[in-house]
Amino acid sequence: MTTPSITTPFPPPPGARAYRLRTERGEFAVVDAPVPADVEPRGVALLLPGFTGSKEDFHRLHEPLAARGYRAIAVDGRGQNESDGPAEDESPYAQEELARDVLAQAAALDTPLHLVGHSLGGQISRAAVLLDHSPFVSFTLVSSGPGEISDSQKQRVKLLHDALAVMTMPEMWGAILAMGPPEEVGGPARGFGRLDQLRLRWLNHKPAQLLATGRQLCTAPNRVAELAAVPLPFHVLSGAVDDTWPLSLLDEMAVDLRAHRTVVPDAEHSPNLDQPFPTARALADFWDSHPG
Repeated sequence: MTTPSITTPFPPPPGARAYRLRTERGEFAVVDAPVPADVEPRGVALLLPGFTGSKEDFHRLHEPLAARGYRAIAVDGRGQNESDGPAEDESPYAQEELARDVLAQAAALDTPLHLVGHSLGGQISRAAVLLDHSPFVSFTLVSSGPGEISDSQKQRVKLLHDALAVMTMPEMWGAILAMGPPEEVGGPARGFGRLDQLRLRWLNHKPAQLLATGRQLCTAPNRVAELAAVPLPFHVLSGAVDDTWPLSLLDEMAVDLRAHRTVVPDAEHSPNLDQPFPTARALADFWDSHPG
């Protein structure tokens, strides 16, 4: 069940629609790109973004996925960008709560789904699959590792947590800019490209969401053995360089999951931004092999 399209400062890609998906756990902002009328529909995918990210991180995947017959719905999780959530209470951002949000989104869409989670979104997706895998026909982890993030990334999360204790979100944005332009400022090919859009996305994020999910990334247990027992086809996709989870860990995880493995050349932690067309091709090829 959906509400009408919403007006958003983050315009969806051509052919896609932005709206609020109504679920039993509240409304979530989504970008939904249908398959063109002249293309045979082959499936539907639900895409979850990473830490400090948003549904816009998948903008450049929608068109090539639709051309392959896949409707893709990218979602802002609770407290991310245009999806509401409490600013100070961290309890609604416990990982199981966020996982139940994913299951509620799947129930509202009411169709078998190829599940895709990038980074933090992969760990939340994993928790959802471990609660109930029945809504999904496959699961792709994009640059999302078996457990806690690397020590260097833990330091970055700690800096963010320390700053949130003494600075407002607008003050933190000024500090971010003082360290150089955010990596997303790279023109339309990276989904965003305008500082005013990036600033608004940052200000839209709820501090409690950043605190709770950042802590999860730093302490996440290795749940690969549990996931391997789930009867779904798995796909581990990453760039050729990743400083959040070393590629060796992602390679080992793929072996343990008996998963299809894709390494996207000339891409780093966000292949969906760095190399969207090869990433979309790898996703569609995998889904073609597992139509469910």
